[in-house]
Amino acid sequence: MTKKHDKLVDLVTPSRPTGPIAHRVKGMKDIQPGAYPAWEFLLQSAGRLARLRGFERIDTPVLESYSLYERSSGRTSDIVTKEMYSFLDKSGERLALRPEATPGIVRAYIEHGWFNLPQPVKTLWYGPLFRRDKPQLGRYRQHYQLNFDIFGEPGPLAEVELIFLIHELLNDWGIEAQIDINSLGCVDCRPNYINELVKYYKEKKHREQLCPDCRKRLIKNPLRLLDCKEPACEALAQGAPQLIDFLCEPCKQHLVKVLEFLDNLGIQYNLNSQLVRGLDYYNRTVFEVVMPSESAQRPLALGGGGRYDQLIESLGGRPTPACGFALGMERLLLYLDPNKVEVSQTRPDVFLAQLGDGPRLKSLQLFEELRQAGLTVHQAFTKNSLKSQLALANQLKVKYALIIGQKELLDGTILLRDMESGSQEVLDLKRVKSIMLKRLAKTK
Repeated sequence: MTKKHDKLVDLVTPSRPTGPIAHRVKGMKDIQPGAYPAWEFLLQSAGRLARLRGFERIDTPVLESYSLYERSSGRTSDIVTKEMYSFLDKSGERLALRPEATPGIVRAYIEHGWFNLPQPVKTLWYGPLFRRDKPQLGRYRQHYQLNFDIFGEPGPLAEVELIFLIHELLNDWGIEAQIDINSLGCVDCRPNYINELVKYYKEKKHREQLCPDCRKRLIKNPLRLLDCKEPACEALAQGAPQLIDFLCEPCKQHLVKVLEFLDNLGIQYNLNSQLVRGLDYYNRTVFEVVMPSESAQRPLALGGGGRYDQLIESLGGRPTPACGFALGMERLLLYLDPNKVEVSQTRPDVFLAQLGDGPRLKSLQLFEELRQAGLTVHQAFTKNSLKSQLALANQLKVKYALIIGQKELLDGTILLRDMESGSQEVLDLKRVKSIMLKRLAKTK
């Protein structure tokens, strides 16, 4: 072979990979089978409590128009300027993978005419969000959130109901977190505060300490100066003017009412003058659920939210007051009490064990028959060893196991084993459903 031939072979023959053939994209995470009981516990308890309080489950598309987030989250927000995954589709329209849930929920409120429904409208949303930021503890580039929103209620009771809901959920999950609260005022009083804030940061001794991002924020979005996580900027924020001192009378009274209700309910909170949240659409009450973290210099946020009374109108809808909050699933899982998850797991009523192909086929039929009767049934049809099947039944803490082999199949019977006492009895296969329903009705 010639050297020329060798070069041609190199061009058409794929090189052998030197590393793993497949790997996760940076900032993404797999949810593996063993992790799902905890996820299901969070979702089921949240859904149950939401239904009791009148929240209805909704969903929105993963893809939305890029302009939706420009208009809602703010053109100068970190989400729009740094973190969104966006692209042009074949029609030339600019789309984005949703970086947050609220704008899509508000778009749905407007597009489907929810203002025609009895107000307030309460919604529960769950799904993945996408942000191309630096992966953090419990925060990935694809992460999951629970959102609760209330539309059409202008009074402080809306925030109180949401914060009370957070309080109840944290109790159910065994998470001892802190709730921080602040007020961002409104379009009437906030400009006066921003003028004072800019004066403070423009002082030479302060301006020189600002990080590069905060020097841009000083011009484009001064409130975000209070939210910077750089140590020098955090120290500066401690001495900055406090927004609460600049609130107009209606905003001040609104905040006072929220706090009075929380006091009467016995819900503890922390009034945090540095809390501003990272989005342009918030007004009046904002709040955050935080937890101290050994690996972080500041408390770790599990979620947060607030009031956004102008957002629906700014996106083309009728003027509608609204507020909501979101909780990050991955961060909740960091602090979830594992004992709460274990207690919540449903113990199967019956375990079906079999020996041989014929008994396996009969077990498949019996499985469906018992399931249709309302029993929770577990099985291991792929296992041949009776010992391994019963070991699994013990692991699942099942009270009864039904065992069928070749002899039982020929006789039309089945063995019932009490897994706690080890005692066994022979049952008529045709009557096993009615017998099990009676036995289990006595134990529940």
